[in-house]
Amino acid sequence: MAESRHIAVVGGSIAGLGAALVLSEAGHRVTVLEKDATPLPASPLEAFEAWERPGSPQTRHSHAFLARLNGILQRRSPALREALLSHGAWELRFVDMARESLGDDTLEFEPGDEEIVLLACRRITFEWVLRRHVLDGGRVRFRDGVEVQGLLADDSESGAPPRVRGVSLRDEQGRSTELEADLVLDASGRRSKLGHWLEAIGAPPMRKDSEPCGIFYCSRFYRTLDGTDRPELGGVMGSDLGYMKYGIFPGDAGIFSITLCASPRDDELRGILRTACFEEAVRALPATREWVDESVSQPISDVHAMGNLKNTRCHFVEDGAPLALGVFPIGDALIHTNPLNGRGCTLAFVNAELVADALASFPDDPLAFALALNEGVEREIVPWYEATRAQDRDAIAVDEAQQRGEDPFAFQGEDGKVDTRAYMRSLLRDGLVPALREDLTVLRAFMRVFNLLESPQDLMRDPTILQKVMQSFARKDEREPVARGPSREEMIRQLQGALS
Repeated sequence: MAESRHIAVVGGSIAGLGAALVLSEAGHRVTVLEKDATPLPASPLEAFEAWERPGSPQTRHSHAFLARLNGILQRRSPALREALLSHGAWELRFVDMARESLGDDTLEFEPGDEEIVLLACRRITFEWVLRRHVLDGGRVRFRDGVEVQGLLADDSESGAPPRVRGVSLRDEQGRSTELEADLVLDASGRRSKLGHWLEAIGAPPMRKDSEPCGIFYCSRFYRTLDGTDRPELGGVMGSDLGYMKYGIFPGDAGIFSITLCASPRDDELRGILRTACFEEAVRALPATREWVDESVSQPISDVHAMGNLKNTRCHFVEDGAPLALGVFPIGDALIHTNPLNGRGCTLAFVNAELVADALASFPDDPLAFALALNEGVEREIVPWYEATRAQDRDAIAVDEAQQRGEDPFAFQGEDGKVDTRAYMRSLLRDGLVPALREDLTVLRAFMRVFNLLESPQDLMRDPTILQKVMQSFARKDEREPVARGPSREEMIRQLQGALS
């Protein structure tokens, strides 16, 4: 084992705790610095009811813990995975979802299908169990109520990146202290101040790409009634109506959540932020109606909302050179994307593994470490950022077309010319989506990409999958239309009725 290093992690949410877990189990000493002075509740139940996390508002929203994250836990920390299961998390297995979705108990599965397993768990339960596990391991010091004020850095030679050697802190009493560290990881999330800290030590400005996701979203939690089985989920956990997106997120202890999303420019749909309208909407959608039936479940939370959502990437390495040595952003502080996709927690653990691997390869070379870590980020995380950004751009275009009264899926004009983007939208809606409910091969390929086990570009580049999707698309006029939900106009009328 390489020599132990002291690593300071700024931020004690899932990205910071995931890094602390992976690095401490690799033998390093870790200090987690959390601004919120919020002591760990005694149980996940108490955490759900009363754990206030001002610096992490997303804890009250839906989350997905994808198969790639499950695989990381199986490799890196099977004890943590068992602890999650013992606290009510459960496995969503592809083989079971495929049988539900395709309605066939005689399906023949293949090697690799067994690794497509999601963990059904609430975000707050996952974080509670993760922090408890990290603290009980004895290799991580967790300091809450301390705010990082900036970076400590040595003077660098002319033209060389500054060398960070720790952080300056301020505690709840306003006292200033310093913490020396061999490596500082910024896991402070979307509100990271790293750019300001870097400029204060003479580093170049950190470039940031950012553009709207095109949605606001709201979530509500429900508990299934005692003695009641949850409805079948099948292979698809959500859908896109064009004007509205939705997702169903099974959780631990018989609890699930539903998330609705719409354009922030669509004032008439902002009614779903109100409880009465949210309930009207989920009862109007065929896929969610059964889940919220009063004989199946009861709501256990208010409707929680989030807005101003953006796909954002920070560039810490420019032209082959890091802005500083001995520090690196991870998780949402580096890249964050549309939360409806449910990839954030999984990518945070992927990022943690990349840090551990780069540090194992270059424990004494901070430049080589930074470049190796950046190369891993470019390979394993950036493709998901680019894919999400492209999807959201198109979703915004679809929403704008629908608000103009146009059909964004009409791909052939009166002159016979084909709109390529509209054709691809129609191919996905009328080819891929039906094929997911008809063909095991297509469903498997989709679920591997959905669970980050394959690259986002791989799905439609596979000639076998493309052929099957094209065949499904060719039959679009032969099958009965799938009732995904009311039109936008119908939904607005129902929301208005809920408020009258």
